[in-house]
Amino acid sequence: MEIERKFLIDRNKLPKPLEEYSFHRIEQGYLCTEPVVRVRRQDEEYILTYKGKGMMVREEYNLPLTKEGYEHLLGKADGMILTKDRYQIPLEDGNTVELDVFYGAYEGLYLAEVEFETEERANYFEKPDWFTEEVTFDPKYHNSNMIQNRKV
Repeated sequence: MEIERKFLIDRNKLPKPLEEYSFHRIEQGYLCTEPVVRVRRQDEEYILTYKGKGMMVREEYNLPLTKEGYEHLLGKADGMILTKDRYQIPLEDGNTVELDVFYGAYEGLYLAEVEFETEERANYFEKPDWFTEEVTFDPKYHNSNMIQNRKV
């Protein structure tokens, strides 16, 4: 089960420069958007993901892929391939922000995601001051919709 909220951010209010945080380089494509079936390369790890319906709470299953399997499936992806760096930013409340900095068609988009163990914790999350608009329930900010080159 994936429980997450998404936010746009004010880049000028980040707690520290991004270079001070660890990050992963991510490339991903979508084989299907209903249901969501995604292939992802995260650094040198390759993953096939299934996501069920939902905005804040939904099923999610991850399966490992070989590099060859990933490359084969990526060639069958619908829409564009998304590329981004994902920074891991710890918060004082113990949560971690996964800050995605996009490249290519979404160059300049910064999208923060915070995952939670329970829906109750997600509902009571108090966002830091560098978060701006919440976009959890705005489908245009789901990566599976962004591949159709819908501008955000």
